Amino acid sequence: MKEPLMHRAIPRGVSRRGLITGTGSLLGAAALGGRALAVGAQAAPGAAPRATAIADGAQVSALVIGSGYGGCVAALRLAEAGVDVHMVEMGMAWDTPGADGKIFANTTDPDKRSYWLRTRTKQPLSNFLGFPIDRDIPRYTGILDAEDFGGITVYQGRGVGGGSLVNGGMAVTPRRENFGTILPSVNTGEMYDTYYPRANAALGVSTIDPDWFETTEGYQYSRVGRKQAERSGFPFVFVPDVYDWDYMKQEAAGTAPKSALAGEILYGNNHGKKSLQKTYLPRIRATGKVTVSPLHRVTTVRPASGGGYTVTLEQLDTGGGTTATKSVTADRVFFAAGSVGTSKLLVSQRASGALPRLNGEVGKGWGDNGNVMCGRANHLWDPTGALQSSIPTAGIDNWAAGGAFAEVAPLPTGIETYASFYLSITKNPHRAEFSWNAGAGRVELNWQTSWKQESIDMAKSIFDKINAKEGTIYRTDLFGTYKIWGDHLTYHPLGGAVLGKATDNYGRLHGHPGLYVIDGALIPGNTSVNPFVTITALAERNIEKIIATDL
Repeated sequence: MKEPLMHRAIPRGVSRRGLITGTGSLLGAAALGGRALAVGAQAAPGAAPRATAIADGAQVSALVIGSGYGGCVAALRLAEAGVDVHMVEMGMAWDTPGADGKIFANTTDPDKRSYWLRTRTKQPLSNFLGFPIDRDIPRYTGILDAEDFGGITVYQGRGVGGGSLVNGGMAVTPRRENFGTILPSVNTGEMYDTYYPRANAALGVSTIDPDWFETTEGYQYSRVGRKQAERSGFPFVFVPDVYDWDYMKQEAAGTAPKSALAGEILYGNNHGKKSLQKTYLPRIRATGKVTVSPLHRVTTVRPASGGGYTVTLEQLDTGGGTTATKSVTADRVFFAAGSVGTSKLLVSQRASGALPRLNGEVGKGWGDNGNVMCGRANHLWDPTGALQSSIPTAGIDNWAAGGAFAEVAPLPTGIETYASFYLSITKNPHRAEFSWNAGAGRVELNWQTSWKQESIDMAKSIFDKINAKEGTIYRTDLFGTYKIWGDHLTYHPLGGAVLGKATDNYGRLHGHPGLYVIDGALIPGNTSVNPFVTITALAERNIEKIIATDL
């Protein structure tokens, strides 16, 4: 069945080329939907821990590799316990405005700030109206890394704040009845009574005002999604987020600079989103016991002759070149470089003999959280709105019956598209493994593209039914030429150093006392929802135990 011509219509006075150029990166932004500083303000240079390039030969009590959710939890709680901490982050600090007066690039106009060491953008939605939308950019240590493996592209945040800088902010606690399959060795009661509440409070999680939701222009797309889901018998659920909803009301009223209502998300959010730059990081700075070195990449970790670990780092310039190589000693090292970063580093260190006692579970249990995307073409009587907030607020829950939870996502092109767009999280059973390729001198991942078919089938349990009920069809112009499914990527990498297998039940790596994993690498591939609240809560649980027993 051909897509109706009305869904391809271009507004009068707008050229096809101009439309594609102006909306391309917003299409990518639609897909990422995943506090001491005033939320409405841009992150100021003083909001994060003081940026200090770590000195060659330095000795530190605790070295935290990475500054995302797990790394920030570890740094804060260690500092509160009196431990001096140094954080190293491969990305930039993101604390200084660019020539346009903004820290983060405008999502309608990606520039060198947008991508990590690429010379061409690689947007999650590669096409619009059947035309490719990527563009050339200068090579730079930008905020979004699209890391390619053999069978999948993994999107990751690069900078102080990690993935919190680029996600959609959907702060979802899994249903309690699902938790036993997510982290079977962890006590469910303690997570839901103590650590999930602690994480949600620290992250500033809240839910949209339901009355405002019913009337505001920016969520017309979500109301259409609700109507269609409920007409097909699916539960429609509001989802908490870390956006400042009062600020968004000011955006809508025209009394504050637009952020969510300008589509900002994929390359950072300049105002209303409560990333780690506005939550954990200011609290970390307030301890006075944490420093951070942006643009530093860890290359080796090995036992030091006098105890602790010798860590080799490369200091980078903004073109990705190495300006200095440093060696530091740490009593304890916390791996918080994200699922991919931590897994790659540990696998390489085991293969090289630097950490020979890491066990055979390191590198295993990696999954994509079942991510798959699609769009649907609606009828003219179901417009989704030209103005769409980039912050998703709701989803369709068919997890129990069909193995899928679908985020009702924005498609903020600035024009009426009559399209509904979704990011689904599915119960995909496949797990990949990182391994060392000695001939190529790199870590590789054996994810198979065919494994996505289960995710597609689970997502179809929702959207085939909605299409049949509404008399609508799938969009075929978003991910290539006549391609329905965005099955080439993940925003939610998980696993690679699974809790209770590569580590003990609190993230201590087997074989090397004083080494810890405290990020999404601990979670075996799936959380049933957007994962960052679970990553944060698990880190809170684990670091509390580590401080009580290991220090």
